[in-house]
Amino acid sequence: MTTKSSKTAPAKTKPAAAKTKTAAKTAADKGTSKKKPAGKAEAAVEAAVPAAAVPDLATLRTRIDGIDRHIQQLIAERAQFANQVGKAKGKLAAAVDYYRPEREAQVLRRVVDRNDGPLNDEVLVRLFREIMSACLAQQEPLKIGFLGPEGTHSQQAVYKHFGHSIHGLPLSSIEEVFQEVEAGNADFGVVPVENSTQGTIQSTLDMFLTSKLKISGEVELRVHQHLLSRGGRIEDIERVYSHPQSFAQCKAWLRQYLPKAEKIPVSSNAEAARRARNADDAAAIAGVAAANVYGLRSVAGPIEDRPDNTTRFLVVGRELFSPSGNDRTSLLIFIKDQPGALYNVLSPFAKRGLSMNRIESRPGHTGRWQYAFFVDIGGHVQEDAMREALEELQELAHEVKVLGSYPVAIA
Repeated sequence: MTTKSSKTAPAKTKPAAAKTKTAAKTAADKGTSKKKPAGKAEAAVEAAVPAAAVPDLATLRTRIDGIDRHIQQLIAERAQFANQVGKAKGKLAAAVDYYRPEREAQVLRRVVDRNDGPLNDEVLVRLFREIMSACLAQQEPLKIGFLGPEGTHSQQAVYKHFGHSIHGLPLSSIEEVFQEVEAGNADFGVVPVENSTQGTIQSTLDMFLTSKLKISGEVELRVHQHLLSRGGRIEDIERVYSHPQSFAQCKAWLRQYLPKAEKIPVSSNAEAARRARNADDAAAIAGVAAANVYGLRSVAGPIEDRPDNTTRFLVVGRELFSPSGNDRTSLLIFIKDQPGALYNVLSPFAKRGLSMNRIESRPGHTGRWQYAFFVDIGGHVQEDAMREALEELQELAHEVKVLGSYPVAIA
C-alpha cells in the first residue's frame, strides 16, 4: 500500500500544477494584450530612467560621516549660543540660577511635535535632554540629590530629567534629600512619590507637611525589575535582597520561581545589589543599572508582575518657576472639621473647569484626627483660573499650602 500511495501522489499533483501554470500564463497573456504598446517617445523616456541604484556600504558610511560632522558643528554652535544666553542673564550666584525648567519643557515639547520618525519620541527627548544638560553644565553642573546609593531607580530618574552632565549626590534617605536641598548643598532633589502598582510613597508626602521646598518638576520612569546575581544561575539562589516595594512588585514571579528562597528587605535596590555581589547563592531584585555598577549578571528579567510598572518622581527645589504652557499644581490642603468640608474645598476648581489629577490624605501635624489632603490640579498658579480658585479656597479651608506649579512630565 505504501508503494502504491507513493506512485499515485505525483499523479494527483501534476494536474493542479499544470492548471496553475496555465492560469498564470493566461493571466499574463491577458495583461500583455491589454497593455498599450509604447511609442517611440515613451520608449526613449523609459530607456533614459535607470533603475534605482542601492548605494554600497562605503558610500553609506561616507554619507553618515558627513552628517555626523554637520551634527557636531550644530551642537557646538548651540553650545556657543547657550553661553551667550548665560552672559545675557548677567553674573548669577550659582548654576541653579541659570536653570529654567519651563524653558526646557517647551523645547522638548517642540521636539516631540516635530518628530516624524523613525526614532520614537522617548529616544529623541533623551538625545535633546543630554544636549541641553551639556550646554547648561558649561556654566556649572547642577548638584542633584537622590535616594542612593549608586544604581537606584532614583538615580535613573535624575538622568532622565537632568541628563548626565550633572553632579549627583547619592543620599541615605528621602529625608536627607530634602535636608540637603534646604541647606543649599544640593540645587535640586529627586524623590519617589508614587508607583502605579504599589501606590503612594508616604515618607515623601510626610516631608511636605513641614518642608518649605517647592516642586519644580516630575519624572515618570518605567521600572523594570531584574533578578541579579554574581553566579548567574537561578538554581543556586537561596536568598534574595530587595526594597520592600520591589518584592511586592515581583510577588507572583518570586512565588513561581523562588518559593523557598529567603526574602531579605533592605533600604534600596542598589543596597540589595551591593549585598548580593558577595555570594553566589545570593541575588538582588534591581534594575540593570545596578548590575552594571556592582558587577552582577541578570539571571532573569524583567520580572515585575505588571509590564506597565511605573514610578513617578518629584523634583524639589527652593523656588517656584514660571508657566510652561502645560503644567500641574500640587497643593496641601488642611480642611475644617465640618460636614462637606472636602467637597467644599474642591468645588472652586470644578467651577472653573480645572481637572483634579490626584488626591491623597495623610494625618496632619496640627492635631490629633486632623487630616491633610495632597491634591494635584491641572494648571499653574500664575494662570487666572487657578489664581481665582486658590483665592476662594483660602476662605473654605483651614490652611492651604502651594507645593509647586511645574511642567507635566514629557516622554
